[in-house]
Amino acid sequence: MQISIVIPLLNEEESLPELEAWIRRVMEANNFSYEIVMVDDGSTDTSWEVIEKLSKANSNIRGIKFRRNYGKSAALHTAFQAIKGDVVITMDADLQDSPDEIPELYRMIKEDGFDIVSGWKKERHDPISKTIPTKLYNGVTRWMSGIKLNDMNCGLKAYRGEVVKSIEVYGEMHRYIPVIAKWSGFSKIGEKVVQHQARKFGVTKFGSFKRFIRGPLDLLSITFVGRFGKRPMHFFGSIGIIMFIIGFFSAFYIGANKIYRLSNELKTVLITDNPYFYIALTSMILGTMLFLTGFLAELVSRNAPQRNAYLIEKEIGKSNE
Repeated sequence: MQISIVIPLLNEEESLPELEAWIRRVMEANNFSYEIVMVDDGSTDTSWEVIEKLSKANSNIRGIKFRRNYGKSAALHTAFQAIKGDVVITMDADLQDSPDEIPELYRMIKEDGFDIVSGWKKERHDPISKTIPTKLYNGVTRWMSGIKLNDMNCGLKAYRGEVVKSIEVYGEMHRYIPVIAKWSGFSKIGEKVVQHQARKFGVTKFGSFKRFIRGPLDLLSITFVGRFGKRPMHFFGSIGIIMFIIGFFSAFYIGANKIYRLSNELKTVLITDNPYFYIALTSMILGTMLFLTGFLAELVSRNAPQRNAYLIEKEIGKSNE
């Protein structure tokens, strides 16, 4: 199969028929073999009923329905485990991403050799409350990750199949899939200017305030896990040893100075009256704690349970190909 199109959705009953028809026209015009994997992330409208109806009319459609709302990362991860295409296209269900971009995205993966091609909505039709935080996060992410993408969070992306099978997306880390992929060894990342359309139905599902709080935390988590996820002792242990050594030699100096002054009958004060004593003691305690944290992190990283376990209520169109 050439293309798997992954569409996570929440309460998009009005958009789905038009989106499916648009995708089908593009696929048939280019003679692509394809599947559409729609993941209903706990919709409270009739989105699932629409997916069932569309699946009966188009055998290329597969549907996965979560028992409750887990979030976009959960929907993407579940779909990534189910896809069968050589190239994976992700897009939002709100008709703001154009399926007409798919042939060129496919070509860039197959012919230009990119692992990932990210869409860049150069001209956006979003409110300022969404565009300003997006620009801020894109700038910070470029600086921290070294990945020169103008629109890290664009929902329209293309991936080589092995990329999505090799990464784990959880929590709210769908915004930083290119960063996760880079840390996994997929470093050929490209970008394509794509058309961005105004929302036709419904309302946006992403609040700017939550993104403002959670975005930096997600990025810090990915950066740490990418660098030290397999060797946490290198991080915690190194800092712990440095702090312990600083504290130990500081305490040694304070004690030696006390002995020297006593032996020369110079005026002395109690060691506990010296504020540097407590700084040295605290440094040794923190160093020991960080060193032990490194050991515990090593144990946890080797025995971590599966984070991506989601309850699927229904599934349709499951292929045996």
